[in-house]
Amino acid sequence: MIALALATLMLSSPVARWVDPHFGPILTTSSHQALYTWNAEKDFKIHCTGPCARAWPPLVVKRAVPKHVAGINGTFGTIRRPNGRVQLTFNRRPLYSYGGERAKQVLCNNVNGWFVVRLK
Repeated sequence: MIALALATLMLSSPVARWVDPHFGPILTTSSHQALYTWNAEKDFKIHCTGPCARAWPPLVVKRAVPKHVAGINGTFGTIRRPNGRVQLTFNRRPLYSYGGERAKQVLCNNVNGWFVVRLK
């Protein structure tokens, strides 16, 4: 029963670990779109709204997420956005994708303070 619950949790996780040829292991969405954090949010608060959030879509979740995901070292959580939606965090930092990228692409690392989430 526990194994089935764990397998279901892993299959429904909004994140995955993917190895990029240049950056090594990175955090991605379940469909392998790279996830980023923004230096302007080092205070663990949401600052990317409006046009910023259209270019850098937040990783919004509809239900509680586990604090830990197998194969990923770090802690997941959530933060409420100004519009009331719930955004996933990693080590307390809000997570975003970049709207101009496809799956398995990292085009915007170190662009205007945005950095792909590298894993250990």
